[in-house]
Amino acid sequence: MAVTKDFVQYVLEQLAGLEQISSRRMFGGVGLYHQERFFGIIARDTLYFKVNESNRADYEARGMQRFRPFDDKPLWSMTYYEVPADTLEDADECVKWARKSAAIAVSGSQRSRPRKNPRRR
Repeated sequence: MAVTKDFVQYVLEQLAGLEQISSRRMFGGVGLYHQERFFGIIARDTLYFKVNESNRADYEARGMQRFRPFDDKPLWSMTYYEVPADTLEDADECVKWARKSAAIAVSGSQRSRPRKNPRRR
């Protein structure tokens, strides 16, 4: 899943309108975070954003593929889809798509967060 520094830099420049964004190397790829929540992946110099039922149709309508991290397991995929090239090239549009994925990451982390101990009465 090699990723070039130039591509990572390009993606970060395109997403500059999305404040509090960071990237971290992971497993040969790069994870993208907004406010410390994981919303995107760069693998093999391809950008993928997190999807759910609210935005999956946008990607599927454009014929985008799911992120598949293992070549030897083609049926195994994750809830990340490739960002269309024309969307990536248009910084404003790329930020719009990224915002949707960042919101999904927030809602997903709130559901998976363990509940605090309820007060006993």
